[in-house]
Amino acid sequence: MEKQADPKKAVVIYSGGMDSFTVLNRAQREGFELYALSFNYGQRHSKELDYARRVCDELAIPLKVVDITAINDLVGGSALTSDDIEVPEGDYADDNMKLTVVPNRNMILLSLATGYALSIGAGKVFYGAHSGDHTIYPDCRPEFVDAVNEVTKICDWQPVTIEAPYLHQSKIEILRDGLAMGLDYGKTWTCYNGREKACGKCGSCVERLEAFELNQATDPLPYETGASA
Repeated sequence: MEKQADPKKAVVIYSGGMDSFTVLNRAQREGFELYALSFNYGQRHSKELDYARRVCDELAIPLKVVDITAINDLVGGSALTSDDIEVPEGDYADDNMKLTVVPNRNMILLSLATGYALSIGAGKVFYGAHSGDHTIYPDCRPEFVDAVNEVTKICDWQPVTIEAPYLHQSKIEILRDGLAMGLDYGKTWTCYNGREKACGKCGSCVERLEAFELNQATDPLPYETGASA
């Protein structure tokens, strides 16, 4: 008889950013035995991986950082991975933000995370897709998550469920939930530029600053522009 996956054991795709940081802490507080998984896919903001390591050490959550930079031979052309494409500035609603799309990224990451979950007997994989990503990132849309969920239930003899707890909520709501948990967002990195300070101008920074402003909170990260919420 096949061994059943543990429904309270889960893999979290953890980038080191504020969305996955909130998901990680929420899942831990809900009593899941967590195994974090971070990916180096050649992102220029690989600084986020250092933040991920520090948080997992603090929370005593096992973390694997997987080097998948070889995929850039196949799926290049994103401002996040190509040095010859500048990171666009502005709001996520702006069409130029499509330059930050890494083709099929979440399908790749979810596939690897599902394999890891199956190998350790975990029944769930968490990731931090949210409603603000839907217009720019196709692999964050509800229909994508629903479809991948159906696949992971039949990709092996043991089903794995994909959990995206903030799929229908905005970054504003994610931050509100995290602040209610007392989380310190100074432990996260969001900026698409991996410099010493956050730029305050890329779409990721703009969305983050707006979330803090609308929650009437102050972003603890330092910014190059002096921008703060």
